Amino acid sequence: MRAADVIAKRLYEQGCRWAFGMPGGEVLTLLDALKKAGIQFVLARHENAAGFMAEATYHRTGAPGILLTTVGPGALNGINVVENAREDRVPLIILTGCVDPETAQVYTHQVLDQARVFENVTKASFTLNAATAHVIIDKAIGIATEGRPGPVHIDVPISVADAPAHGEGRKRVAASPMVPSGGDLATAQAALREAKKPLIVVGLDALSDANAAAVKTAAERLGAPVITSYKAKGVLSEDHPLSLGGAGLSPKADKILLPVVQQADVILAIGYDPVEMRIGWQTPWDPETQVVIDITAEPNHHYMHHSTYSFVGDCGASVHALLPETTNGSWEVPEIESIKSALHAAFPPREEWGPARAISVCQEMLPLDTLATADSGAHRILLSQMWTCKFPRALTQSSGFCTMGCAVPLAIGTQLVEPNRTVVSFSGDAGFLMVVGELATAADHGLKTIFVVFDDASLALIELKQRGRKLENVGVDFTGTDIAAVGLAFGGKGVSVSNEDALRDALSQAQNADTFTVIAVQIDKKAYDNAF
Repeated sequence: MRAADVIAKRLYEQGCRWAFGMPGGEVLTLLDALKKAGIQFVLARHENAAGFMAEATYHRTGAPGILLTTVGPGALNGINVVENAREDRVPLIILTGCVDPETAQVYTHQVLDQARVFENVTKASFTLNAATAHVIIDKAIGIATEGRPGPVHIDVPISVADAPAHGEGRKRVAASPMVPSGGDLATAQAALREAKKPLIVVGLDALSDANAAAVKTAAERLGAPVITSYKAKGVLSEDHPLSLGGAGLSPKADKILLPVVQQADVILAIGYDPVEMRIGWQTPWDPETQVVIDITAEPNHHYMHHSTYSFVGDCGASVHALLPETTNGSWEVPEIESIKSALHAAFPPREEWGPARAISVCQEMLPLDTLATADSGAHRILLSQMWTCKFPRALTQSSGFCTMGCAVPLAIGTQLVEPNRTVVSFSGDAGFLMVVGELATAADHGLKTIFVVFDDASLALIELKQRGRKLENVGVDFTGTDIAAVGLAFGGKGVSVSNEDALRDALSQAQNADTFTVIAVQIDKKAYDNAF
């Protein structure tokens, strides 16, 4: 086999069925190899968007995402989404074409040290050679998927992709997950047994169905309310009596939830990765006066918080090992109901037209198993507090890196994997316009995705901060675009709505449409004042 065939075959064996990107002459062999292996290549309109589509396939299948780019500008166009994958713990395999090393010594066009560039934003970066192609791709998959997942880069010189592969295709045995044991386990288990007000905090390290089952068991066994990060929303269904929903960005929510954290006598942090959390969640508890049990995929070197006991290993298995058979206390039901009521009052559906009303209408009108994506911006903070997630990954967003322009391609990747499921994307108009070309990708594949765009011709969150500091309005407002017309221009449906009835009608028609639909939700520039 060619070295490129070795790469493609191993990725197929790992469960990969899609690759995304924009090819150039330097990666044509890779493109051919992917097709021969049974991996569908999806032509995106920009490499950054292609990476988010690849991330979405990971969330739906569990297999690593694949981003394919050509040399130079193609590779560097993907840097943002690769760093996003690092911070959001996404196993992304990045395959980049590169100039042959002997050519690079006597040539300058598009010659740069791509491996060095990617070293800073990945878990590892390799340069492919034919003699060890089997080893390199096996290493890449293992590094990307084990421990705390993340991106791995493989630079593929033009001649190496075509070169005959040597060596054996033997795969390394995957590492077994670790489970706590010994004296610390017994002491932590005793603390949970004696806890009067236990609390569970969950993060994206616990983002799987198996871990979700462990979280539910722990919550019900301990009688402990559960707070999640935004990315981990739905690990415990948010209609569960013990769920307090997501946290991390909203000052309104923090005022309610941080006192709850401080009241707890024992805190069980399950896969809690504070990469998503803002400054208010730095040192949210005191391990000197509270017992804090931290279960993570990697040791804590971030110093955002500290713990009494720290266990590194498999979240679900560790939880089951830690749980006592009986407990001696739990929160009173009225206490938890009071906290949930306060959160609901802070983020009510509202009667007047605006983003909150639009969000509540969308949730009411769309099926219970809808898969949603959210872009960064003011709407994301409100949406993440209001959107009820009943299962893990019901709402996908860029949480660690908070990059704009992610919702549309995340939704496209999601819809490719699940073409018969309702998928809705929520964007601000600025983020939507960053990636509007990807509507052509949706059209190419006959997708029926619903793209909801909050249209206020402003960078609303930044404008709100600007006003809060009493600064002049500079660089945050822009000339409005006919968002609905954009949807029509790319071959989909397009509608502009400015009231609840119109939105209900648009959502109803979108669910029965034979193509994608862009819904421009017209709101006032100051609609987010006091919203979160």
